[in-house]
Amino acid sequence: MEMVTEAEIITGLLSSAVKLAVPLLLAAIGEIFSERSGVLNLGMEGMMLGGASAAFIGAYFFNIWVGLLLGMLVGGIIGVIMAFMSVILRRNQIVVGVVLTIFGAGLSSFLFRMSFGTAAAYPTISGFQSIDVPILSQIPWIGPILFQNNILVYIALLAVPVAGIFLYKTTHGLKIRAVGENPRAADSLGVNVIRTRFICVVFAGVMGGLAGAYLSIGHMNIFREGMTAGRGYIVLALVIFGTWSPYRALAGSLLFGGIDALGSRFQIFKVGIPYQFVLMLPYVFTIVVLILVSLRKGLTRGAPAALGTPYER
Repeated sequence: MEMVTEAEIITGLLSSAVKLAVPLLLAAIGEIFSERSGVLNLGMEGMMLGGASAAFIGAYFFNIWVGLLLGMLVGGIIGVIMAFMSVILRRNQIVVGVVLTIFGAGLSSFLFRMSFGTAAAYPTISGFQSIDVPILSQIPWIGPILFQNNILVYIALLAVPVAGIFLYKTTHGLKIRAVGENPRAADSLGVNVIRTRFICVVFAGVMGGLAGAYLSIGHMNIFREGMTAGRGYIVLALVIFGTWSPYRALAGSLLFGGIDALGSRFQIFKVGIPYQFVLMLPYVFTIVVLILVSLRKGLTRGAPAALGTPYER
């Protein structure tokens, strides 16, 4: 009986790791496209918060699919603002990103309070239901972890090979990478640098909105102010950790998700360490990654050469 309990705990932990990795993975894929095109998008946290709020409001008053679309729409709108300011007007990308993070946080609170007021109890919804994949969901260990999830989890996992194939196996992906490496050379070959960067930043906003929507209507089924809890910034470290590759971003997301899941379930284990310490680990790990990057240039292997540099013809 004890062995069964331990197996259930481990399976539950790994299943939670996958679920908690999803918002990081979705946002990371969007961020990879933005940074591969040469635009450093520090506004991901605001995009996720805006998407989470809009998705919850849409799901509450209409249905979860409307909520999902609204979340992606709001994230995309913030992405348009980011693209306009950083690509068209060529403003400082770091400053614009920080401002949009603050804007997204304020917008999410404003939309939520306009819709629900300041009631003491948080409203809840019935989010996306789990879909068991026939046959595969019955596989011991693997089935409950990978094949008993809602549709957004499957979308996130499928997005990895799709993004990888698009970036590395298609002409459009080659153009994106060329724009991020040497925009002037790409421009001389007929690639529209401004349009490419604009589209990639807007796509990052849509993916950030989708990641936020997952949090509010695909995982927690509730919206709370600041519910992203810094995940947008973790995504930035995750992209560096994954060397700007969707495949490595998947591994990094699962690692961060596992650390997060361990913190939330730490009280189950009979260990004399405060669970609050484990809750800090994702953020501590983020700081460690950034420190290592600053000390070892090898960790920035794969970074676009023109990342963060505005382009003017």
